[in-house]
Amino acid sequence: MPAARSVANVSSRRALLYSLLGDLPPRKRSIGGKKIGEEDRESYVLERWALDLNSLEVVPAIFARPRSSAPYPVILYNHYHGGEYKNGKRELVEPRDAFGQRLPWAEEFARRGIASLALDHWNFGERYSRAESEVFKEMLWRGQVMWGMMVYDNLRGVDWLCSREDVNPKRIGTLGLSMGSTMAWWTAALEERVKVCVDLCCMTDYHELIAARGLDGHCIYYFVPNLLKHFTTSSLNALIAPRAHLSLNGNYDRLTPPRGLDRIDRELKKVYRAAGAPEAWKMFRRDVAHFETAEMRAEIMAWLDQWL
Repeated sequence: MPAARSVANVSSRRALLYSLLGDLPPRKRSIGGKKIGEEDRESYVLERWALDLNSLEVVPAIFARPRSSAPYPVILYNHYHGGEYKNGKRELVEPRDAFGQRLPWAEEFARRGIASLALDHWNFGERYSRAESEVFKEMLWRGQVMWGMMVYDNLRGVDWLCSREDVNPKRIGTLGLSMGSTMAWWTAALEERVKVCVDLCCMTDYHELIAARGLDGHCIYYFVPNLLKHFTTSSLNALIAPRAHLSLNGNYDRLTPPRGLDRIDRELKKVYRAAGAPEAWKMFRRDVAHFETAEMRAEIMAWLDQWL
């Protein structure tokens, strides 16, 4: 392995990235949860949980358990933003406009024997309480970073999945669109147990976003102090290699400037070749804007069939 991709170097870079996320609860603290109930759906059983992941507030979650035999491969599903603060985790089980009203993801996964978990991120779904800017500002005063607190919960979500006897801890993937896309690649970059990463419509090159004057396309949750002193989008995503990573983007999406997509694809191809896994990275692009297409859905399911 080249020196630039040595295990020690990747580990130190991962630790640096984590350190930028503000004052977080201890990573090693115990976690738990209370099962609220369950209900039968077409291809799965939907479990509702109140999880204790961060010691600060309960994290409402849903887990879709397929009817196939366990242990299951599993997807940690990341909901989008879209200003729809009260939706959150429901996106896993309900058709949404951003997905062209296609089959809800929980059903799509379950038909392939894949379980799925979705959390309400800070100030979304059942955790919604006030303006996002208020949450961000209060956290900043307390030494916290809103994005850091969201990522932390997701990482502990992986811990919770690995504690379940019906989940195969060697077959964990993560997937999301928009804010959920960014959450997918941050989670995979920081958590080696995530073996497959799929991001839709938000592989944003930070420097090209600045050049395109597109910063206001993202809400305040997105911004991490000092990030650009240490990372580009490409170098952050390089921490996922050599694990499987599919990135799907629209050339007309203002959140993903095309020149930035060009750069990320070029640089990650080099990283994956150097890691001996050129086939494990793929960027899929079409002339569309900020939404999932039927062609993207088919590409994703083929990728999961191959890698998860």
